[in-house]
Amino acid sequence: MVGEGSAKRAIAYRTMTSAKPGATGIFWLSGFMSDMGSTKAMAVAEWATARGLGATRFDYSGHGVSGGAFAEGTIGRWLEEANAVFTQVTSGPQVIIGSSMGGHIALLLVRKLLRDQVSEAQRIKGLVLIAPAWDMTEELMWKRFGDDVRRTILERGCYEQPSAYGSPYPITRGLIEDGRKHLLAREPFDPEMPVVILQGLLDPDVPADHTRELTRFLTGDRVKLIEIPDGEHRLSRPQDLALLFDAVGALV
Repeated sequence: MVGEGSAKRAIAYRTMTSAKPGATGIFWLSGFMSDMGSTKAMAVAEWATARGLGATRFDYSGHGVSGGAFAEGTIGRWLEEANAVFTQVTSGPQVIIGSSMGGHIALLLVRKLLRDQVSEAQRIKGLVLIAPAWDMTEELMWKRFGDDVRRTILERGCYEQPSAYGSPYPITRGLIEDGRKHLLAREPFDPEMPVVILQGLLDPDVPADHTRELTRFLTGDRVKLIEIPDGEHRLSRPQDLALLFDAVGALV
């Protein structure tokens, strides 16, 4: 359980312990509207198991089999859940993989741990970010919306966003306003660990220029960007997964 009072919600997770004492585990952070049963999440778990490594994945509230309503979800709530699962479920060294919004959550989690729980941050050997949707609610939602959509969100509290991947999903005023409390805001940030980024150049959801901008304000000289000319947003093809596993394997 995460949260208190009316904000208390049950968070579902799956974890596998390493067959090798002291081996690095994998911590998976899903994207917006995705869950721990997605193609990439399952492939990562299988890859880790085949190598005797631990792996942990979970569903944000309002996603998959976790409790809570999706419309009540915010970046702050999902960050709180990621922090709880990481600190309470995982142990030993970890590599964090964040996909799309999960990439944003991963960076926020590292920033929070470096500030509040340095010993927990020191367990992270590196980040692998897949099309990281940094500052998603502001840069990829609010700034892209037309005046009519913004007005709907402000006046009605919710806009039903059409999706290329299924049914429309709600973008709430709470999501936008809370997101402004959790921005990287282009401020120089040193994660103090290696960061590998995979980005498809045909991605319409997280454009390549958005990811390139991230590399300009992440400091520490340990950031590597791998651009995939024919890659789209999901990057779940066999060749995409091969690149992902090469990146994770190098950090492990």
